[in-house]
Amino acid sequence: MATRHSFDLIVAGCGIAGLSAAVAAAERGARVAVLERAPMEDRGGQSRYTEAYLRMKSHREVSDDFETHFAENGCGSLDPDLIEQSAESQPRGMVRALSLTDPHFIEALAQNAGPAVAWLTGLGARFDFLPTQFLTKSQPRLLPVGGGQALVDVLAAAAERLGVSFFYETTAQSLIESSAGGIAGLKARDASGAALEFSGPVVLASGGFQGNAEMMTRYVGPRSVHLRPICKGGYYNRGEGIRMALEFGAATCGEFGSYHAEPIDPRSGLSEPSVFIFPYGILVNREGLRFTDEAPGTVDAHYESITRRIYEQSQGRAWVVLDARHQSIPNYRLAIRTDQAPIVADSIEGLASAIQVPAEALRATVTAYNASCSGEGWRPLELDGVRTSGLSPAKSNWACPIDRPPFHAYPIMSANVFTFGGLKVDPDARVLSSDGHPIPGLYAAGEIIGSYYGVYTGATSVMKGMVFGRQAGLHVTTRDSKVAA
Repeated sequence: MATRHSFDLIVAGCGIAGLSAAVAAAERGARVAVLERAPMEDRGGQSRYTEAYLRMKSHREVSDDFETHFAENGCGSLDPDLIEQSAESQPRGMVRALSLTDPHFIEALAQNAGPAVAWLTGLGARFDFLPTQFLTKSQPRLLPVGGGQALVDVLAAAAERLGVSFFYETTAQSLIESSAGGIAGLKARDASGAALEFSGPVVLASGGFQGNAEMMTRYVGPRSVHLRPICKGGYYNRGEGIRMALEFGAATCGEFGSYHAEPIDPRSGLSEPSVFIFPYGILVNREGLRFTDEAPGTVDAHYESITRRIYEQSQGRAWVVLDARHQSIPNYRLAIRTDQAPIVADSIEGLASAIQVPAEALRATVTAYNASCSGEGWRPLELDGVRTSGLSPAKSNWACPIDRPPFHAYPIMSANVFTFGGLKVDPDARVLSSDGHPIPGLYAAGEIIGSYYGVYTGATSVMKGMVFGRQAGLHVTTRDSKVAA
């Protein structure tokens, strides 16, 4: 027989999204339980590993391109009339349930980002415009001092002060239906395998499915074996929250066959061992051939699309080949987060041997590339338009000959930062049904909310977690008079 618990709010997940929901509700007097499948020392999921970039131009306002970028990457090939109808003040139920990131959601995210930052600041977090790993960028990024770990620590400390109950090494398994057809709680199991039942409204904040090989193969495809989560916390994200909500009839949103891609060094066991130096060299595959424009624009705006091209190569791997010139770039080490040393050689043939690509092919690739570029006017920290001539694929910026030994190479693979597909919610974080109506008693926050199609709107994932986690905690306490402030 299951052990039963009753709370005013049950939160599945202990990252920034789940903790934001828990603290927001507990501040209003709610009795809150947080379920976390990890042990206490690993709590925080992916949140504790991220630098937590926020796409904001100030502590109060999001970037100028925020809503435009989201809207341009907010759906697949839908009927344009339906997309237009989704922007109406009261869209019809069928339109509300469409798998697209609707304008009301984007507006709520933009409008509540500043208040969420102010709220977290009041709890003890600090935010500043700190140096990032992007040597060139098109948009500002606000960062919490101490990264995601600092936000997890601040929120967890606040939750503990407010009396939130934590259930570690406990995994949510299924939702419990109320007699009225909504959600009355959820079922879970602890580390011993014992069954637990929790009654009360539920916030699903358990992330995507990048840690679930079966779901990755089903949705992203069999080549997903050439991906890995960006950090160890990603392995805890196994998609149960998405599954249990879909079983209950939840609407979907986001591109289920895609994910946020980031270039990392496959040799490293660090969390986020990123390699963003490739705009200053050439990318070659295992055959020693170039396959993409390494520098179509600023690295912050284009690294994801380039990383996807790397994922398409044999075994999902490529090498960035650089000469000594890259070491003259101011602060170039910011763009290399791996703890592994580069492969170094005094000749292209020697480098080819060391990285195990055909020497003749690599020599021909470098020779053709060098012949197509002069390097005149090279300005590494801004878009310089120094491009190749007569080469396919072209290189649009920072095209300098690779002719100054010693030559360096780093292996690169695509990491899976988070999956795009998930649940659809309204501006109050209520999960919508497949008919477009809020499911009573069910909320979602963080990466379990499907939001992205095509190209990720950078520096919005942590923002989405803290905003809609807080929205869920506020809404559940506002609508319920017995725990309202």
